[in-house]
Amino acid sequence: MTARANLIAAYTRHIGCPVASILDAGCGLGLMRDPLLRALPGATYVGLEYSEYLCDRYGWVQGSLATYRPRKPFDLVVCFDVFQYLDDTSAEKAMRNFARLCRGVLFFSALTRRDWRENADQSRTDPDVTMRTGAWYRKRLAKNFRPISAGFWIRRGAPLVTWELESVG
Repeated sequence: MTARANLIAAYTRHIGCPVASILDAGCGLGLMRDPLLRALPGATYVGLEYSEYLCDRYGWVQGSLATYRPRKPFDLVVCFDVFQYLDDTSAEKAMRNFARLCRGVLFFSALTRRDWRENADQSRTDPDVTMRTGAWYRKRLAKNFRPISAGFWIRRGAPLVTWELESVG
């Protein structure tokens, strides 16, 4: 998680995205919190978590990604390994909500059907989830975000520059 957080921070700096606010959507134990805050000094961090227990224990904001409505959007939204735990209705709502939550960079990853077949260690990966295709996610994210690569998406209209060969499509 530290390496992932460092990659996320490095990428936001690379494209010139000033990060004053971070939302870690479905943060769980918050393993990216400290490395993100070290790598992005001065940023504030909000951990959003559905589990009441984890929120009580770690001080996260309790809520659903489908319905969470902060006062203002975040510069950076991290959503790693969450969507496979949402049913289709909640996942659709959460996808639409990303447009309200993120004004800069979205780092997004979820277990897909192809990942389950080809990449996941099935002896260590939870099979009791909703697996969708990568195309399902890309279609919904593309409504409000430009795909870059490696899980990074930029909010459409954000004044962030990427070079053509650094971008997908």
